[in-house]
Amino acid sequence: MPTNHLLASSLFFAVLVAASGVGAADWPQYRGPSGDGVSTEKLALTQWPATGLRPVWKVPTPTGFSSFAVAEGKVFTVVRRMVEGNDLETCVALDGQTGRELWAVPMSLAKYDGGGDSGGGGDGPRTTPTYNDGRVYVLDGRLVLVCIDAATGKTFWKQDLVKQHGGEVMPWQSAAAPVIEGDLVLVAGGGPGEGLLGFNKGTGAVAWKGQDDKATQATPVAATILGARQVIFFTRSGLVAVDPQTGTVDWHYAFPFRVSTAASPIVSGDLVYCSAGYEVGAGLVRISRDGQNWKATELWRKPRQLINHWSTPVVKDGYLYGMFSFKEFNKGPLKCVELATGKEMWSQPGFGPGNVILVGGYLLVLGDKGQLALVDPSPAGYKELSQMQAVGGKCWSTPAYSDGRVYVRSTTEGVCLDATGK
Repeated sequence: MPTNHLLASSLFFAVLVAASGVGAADWPQYRGPSGDGVSTEKLALTQWPATGLRPVWKVPTPTGFSSFAVAEGKVFTVVRRMVEGNDLETCVALDGQTGRELWAVPMSLAKYDGGGDSGGGGDGPRTTPTYNDGRVYVLDGRLVLVCIDAATGKTFWKQDLVKQHGGEVMPWQSAAAPVIEGDLVLVAGGGPGEGLLGFNKGTGAVAWKGQDDKATQATPVAATILGARQVIFFTRSGLVAVDPQTGTVDWHYAFPFRVSTAASPIVSGDLVYCSAGYEVGAGLVRISRDGQNWKATELWRKPRQLINHWSTPVVKDGYLYGMFSFKEFNKGPLKCVELATGKEMWSQPGFGPGNVILVGGYLLVLGDKGQLALVDPSPAGYKELSQMQAVGGKCWSTPAYSDGRVYVRSTTEGVCLDATGK
């Protein structure tokens, strides 16, 4: 990646953290502070004890693939729970120090298409809460957007995208997390003319709506490209980049949809990468602009190759690191891929469709069997520094990292691990 792009990204990250009111060590949303799977915290331990990292606490997390969001001393996730005889998706808040449950907010019906915990689809919530300015926002599996007081669990407002905005619940149900930009909450999932929506984060009022694009399971990504702030939605028509304050479309990249799209786009400077399963494959575009006229130019496209089913890679120094496989449970590889060309540099099997994050320049790699590995990323080859069994159950969720601690969950349990070595 060009040096000026790295510098611009670092400066913008610092400004964004300061403006959001979120602590620098928080992991307030799906895939971290900037939604790119990256933590700038220094990793104190680059060699783990033989027994692995020390568990601070461990709690049950009944079914589902929701990840942890960590902010202001609390940990948020979504579980499946019986409430007054009803099987419901439930957002829970845990004390960050002890794992003790602080509150629980029931949401929509926990009912899913196909699968089962021992099979392909799994039966449980798969969306991750988003924390911002003292509130928690969840877009549940039935496309109901909920705003919750992070301190008390009180529900401030709801927006039902099906009943109020003509949306349609997709197969396997929604997995996308809300994105906060300024005073707005951005989601996809409405019907014709309101496929993309911006709501006032305080009141829930509609700020803007537009487009006919149908939603997928992919969480949108906010980024600054060529000096302009954009939110990129990965819809069934492809990548759609909008001005987050107005919903005006800046650019569009047509990309195939087949059955399901679940991995988020990746932005690196003026490059945007995307990938989908079901024989779709991956592609890379370069974004350019002439005043207010934007253009996405395809640099390469690899049908049926470099598939990220729902596992979104991270990018470091011009290389992608992540799980590239389709339904290769328990055995799919971690790969390194050159972003500019799509060239595969190396492949290490044995992780399945888990997920990776980047902390202080190192990879934390969570396999689908609950194994957690620390890897020194380099295009020269796979270099594992440590590995441990973090949790039991099936892990299709993404790790979180906050203030020297690793947060991992599965379909059965969640754990907080001390990575400070103290």
